[in-house]
Amino acid sequence: MNKYYVTTPIYYPSGKFHIGNSYPTVLADFLKKYKTLQGYDTFMLTGNDEHGQKIEDTAKGLNMSPKEYVDIQADNAKKLWAKMNINYDKFMRTTDEYHIKAVQQIFERFLKQGDIYKGEYEGWYCKPCESYFTETQLVDGKCPDCNRDVIKMKEEAYFFNMKKYADRLLKYYEEHPDFIVPEYRKQEMINNFIKPGLEDLCVTRTSFDWGIKVTSDPKHVIYVWLDALTNYITALGYYSSDDSLLKKYWPADVHLVGKDIARFHLIYWPIFLMALDLPLPKQIFVHNWFVMKDGKMSKSKGNVIYPEQLIDRYGLDATKYFLLREMPVSQDGMFSPESFVERYNYELCNDLSNLLNRTVSMVNKYFDGNVPEYVGTPNEVDSDLEKCSEDVINKFTKLVDEFEIANSIQEIWNFVSRTNKYIDETSPWILAKNEEDKEKLQSCMYHLVANLREIAILINPFMTETSENILRQLGFSNQITWDSLKEYKDLKNIKVIEKGEPMFMRLNAEEEIQYIKDLMKR
Repeated sequence: MNKYYVTTPIYYPSGKFHIGNSYPTVLADFLKKYKTLQGYDTFMLTGNDEHGQKIEDTAKGLNMSPKEYVDIQADNAKKLWAKMNINYDKFMRTTDEYHIKAVQQIFERFLKQGDIYKGEYEGWYCKPCESYFTETQLVDGKCPDCNRDVIKMKEEAYFFNMKKYADRLLKYYEEHPDFIVPEYRKQEMINNFIKPGLEDLCVTRTSFDWGIKVTSDPKHVIYVWLDALTNYITALGYYSSDDSLLKKYWPADVHLVGKDIARFHLIYWPIFLMALDLPLPKQIFVHNWFVMKDGKMSKSKGNVIYPEQLIDRYGLDATKYFLLREMPVSQDGMFSPESFVERYNYELCNDLSNLLNRTVSMVNKYFDGNVPEYVGTPNEVDSDLEKCSEDVINKFTKLVDEFEIANSIQEIWNFVSRTNKYIDETSPWILAKNEEDKEKLQSCMYHLVANLREIAILINPFMTETSENILRQLGFSNQITWDSLKEYKDLKNIKVIEKGEPMFMRLNAEEEIQYIKDLMKR
């Protein structure tokens, strides 16, 4: 059986997850369920990055110990992922003892190999990003990643010799053109960081205490990126007594990372793996951000929206649909109350829900709920529809494999629209009046049901409840698989429910837009 290992970045526990930092977990869950549907043995990793000065300071401000604070944050994250039906296999915490021991051993190995050396660091430090920058890397005197203020820092530190591996990394980029998706992110790394001269990476700190101690020099705390990045292998048992998961799933099939942490995953992480003589992940997909009309989401701007707020009002499937549907590869995704309500009303309610209701109603009206068996293609319209059915599966698969998720979902909805148009083209209410058109009417009802079944299978990885609802109303009880898409012409003994049930009810656009705007101010 083919294996598939997908990871999200481990999250910095700094409060509630908004729709932006929830996105990679929703995406990873979709990919896992999609591959599971195709018969893969899948493993999904997510979790929290729980060390660093910012956490230590935040906990102190709340009169908590750092461990008390991160325990609360981990519990909150797990509750949200449960609410969102995220089917992860392991929730990683960098405070877990097995991870701490593995990171300490990794550090000592690097030290012994000569990859790490002691020195003194003086540079500009961004506390929110836990990152050092040189003067030339700053943008208008601020952090190039988050645009926040930086402070001048000087302290004794250990450094990882990145220059030693720079040429090897460039060669790997050249020999593996699909390693980084989208490709332009690779060019950013080369032009902005590697070609100007790759800086050695500071990997320890002495100015705070909350972190993993260096075994051979315990006044040093291992810096967040060497600690955090290695979670992808320590979670599988690297440097533990049981590395069976590592042998089974590594290298990862895909790491999902936001553009703000691309540098760490596209440069530092591959170099760490090279130094450990481990294979690199097969692909790293860098996604963009969700932004608002007035820019990046921010509590101070009053423009933050949280997934549970949308779920409680509009349902989980509608929320996931919007997040995946609205994020392109080439630019940031845009959230607005208007676009959310419009997609809900037109695509989920008018297009999909009404298609199901009309189909169930007509099968009941014309055939007492019994779906006719396949009779071929009595006309050219039916043949064209079958061709569309084949095309949508091929296009959807290709686009998902290329991480063009928004476009892959667009293909499904193109098929939904084509199926709605098919009803108008065939006019079953006219066919039902003439006995000589009975075969055409049978073919029409069959194709509508077969198309809806196909749509239900395609949306199952990201709209599971809706998918199951469609199949139930159509009378399908068997567990679906990807291979069952091949059964398009072989459906028999199917009976739809007696009365269709609307899956999505049309919203009052003006009221709901205002409701979401009010949510964003809370």
